[in-house]
Amino acid sequence: MHHTDIPTRSDIVELATAREPGSVSIILATSTNPSDTSHIRLDLKNQVKVAVEQLTAAGADRAAIAAFTQQVDDLQEDPDFLRYLSSSLALYISPSLTRYFRVPNILQSCTEVSDRFFIKPLMRALTFPQSAYVLALAQSGVRLVAVSRDLPATSIELEGVPADVAAAAGVDSIRGRGSDGRSPQGRIQGSEGQKVRMQEYAQAINKALSPVLAGSKEPLILAGAEPMTGIFRSVSSYKHLVKPEIEGNQQERSDEQLAAAARPILDELYAAELHALCEEFGTRASNGRAVTDLGDVARAATANAVDTLFVDIDSNLPGTVDETTGVVTLADDADATNYGVIDEILRRALLSDARILAVRADDVPGGGALAATVRFPV
Repeated sequence: MHHTDIPTRSDIVELATAREPGSVSIILATSTNPSDTSHIRLDLKNQVKVAVEQLTAAGADRAAIAAFTQQVDDLQEDPDFLRYLSSSLALYISPSLTRYFRVPNILQSCTEVSDRFFIKPLMRALTFPQSAYVLALAQSGVRLVAVSRDLPATSIELEGVPADVAAAAGVDSIRGRGSDGRSPQGRIQGSEGQKVRMQEYAQAINKALSPVLAGSKEPLILAGAEPMTGIFRSVSSYKHLVKPEIEGNQQERSDEQLAAAARPILDELYAAELHALCEEFGTRASNGRAVTDLGDVARAATANAVDTLFVDIDSNLPGTVDETTGVVTLADDADATNYGVIDEILRRALLSDARILAVRADDVPGGGALAATVRFPV
């Protein structure tokens, strides 16, 4: 089982605003297999050695280096630190801050030492989080399931939802009679009456969902069959109810089976979203509102002009970006006196509330390491 600590945007902003000499970022490929623990410990030891070499070369004193290695030792003494892992580990240590995240994304192992943290690897988890809700609908009952990339699917209790369609209308499902045993006066009978009762049931479900989904932007995927799914769509007030459905009778499926059926739908949704964003990029580029040159993107980020930033998650260029002008100076090698230029551009865009899309190289418009749509020309 994967154990994840998915960073929130506020977590990443905390790291992005931290500025302190001797800040160490370690990204480590990990595994959920217990037999790999000794190998992971060795990899971590080697990356700590690289960090110590960079700290020493930068002139860090022995006390600062000893404090860093002690922080790592303390973490490894925690029995839960390497026992419960996901696909990658992101470890951040400075003289005044220690954070780590176990993320489900497969990231390239690396060690960065600078006066700021290397945050780009964490952005992948926020770009397409692979989380959603699945609403399994049937006339005989309803179930809401929370889905995430690697955590177990979990059912969420919906308060105040009738047991089934008949209960929503106060009608005995077999005899078509009210709770007092008599036929309800004025109630529409037959198939039309059944549709009315299904609509009342759907309205009760929508009402129960409102407090659970309040403030959420997660996709809501329906699982079920017509006419129940169609009727629910007609009364739903949730803005993020998506069109693709998990078809068929879902009452016999487990939470995990529903989650497994939802993930290809999420992949489809994110692929369509990325395609639309790339199409928008092309349109804005033709109007002079998009840039792909490294220097142009750096200046736009420095001027708080970036609207959406596409970043190659695997690309890294050592160097510096001028604090005022955004002029980029590249370095031959990474060391503790420079930092990742792409990461710094990302940081500046993030802190100006730009949308960050950490994607693979093929999904960056223009074929470079990054590209951006801009709020205004720079």
